Amino acid sequence: MCGRFELKTKFDKLPKLLKKDFPSGLASKYENQNLIRPTDPVLVIKNEGKIKTTFMTWGLISPWAKDPFNKKNIRPFNARSETVEEKKLFSKSWKHRRCLIPASGFFEKKFRIRKENYDTFWLGGIWSKWTSIDGAEIESCCVLTTKPNDLIKPLHHRMPVVVPNGFEEQWTEQVKDSDELKDLISLMVGWSPSGWVVEESNKKQTDQMSLF
Repeated sequence: MCGRFELKTKFDKLPKLLKKDFPSGLASKYENQNLIRPTDPVLVIKNEGKIKTTFMTWGLISPWAKDPFNKKNIRPFNARSETVEEKKLFSKSWKHRRCLIPASGFFEKKFRIRKENYDTFWLGGIWSKWTSIDGAEIESCCVLTTKPNDLIKPLHHRMPVVVPNGFEEQWTEQVKDSDELKDLISLMVGWSPSGWVVEESNKKQTDQMSLF
């Protein structure tokens, strides 16, 4: 389960795809985020005809919610990959709105899990768009989870889906049929612990980026 992660990569070291089409002013306002929590703004790659970098709220807002700011509404920050196609809240997003969230590490208990070489990696996610009566929009996302590998198993019974480099377009593109969706299942069944490390970490207060 992924309830905390970080993005400590410097702007010039971010994946090239993330900087292909990104929000105006991001280059000058970008700051490292030492601890990202649910409801925080996150950088996301989505694809609505073309790949684009944007900001979303971490915690999926239901498209049919009457009040997206009502704290009583469930806003899941994780979704089980095994049942994402079946759940009403997730199924449409799984079919048409998958996204990638850049991270340099994620946390389980008091441990940080990261690449040995400190490379940025992609958390596989889904996103949703809430639209008000007057046309205002809020985009939100959640991270998919899967069964743990041998590295994560001692820490938690779930781990985030990590989409390998080179599959960005395949993961985010709007597919046409169920067969194309089935091709993505292999990307969610788990990832090899080779090249990853677990280290003790003291979580610090979140560094926030200004969105304005």
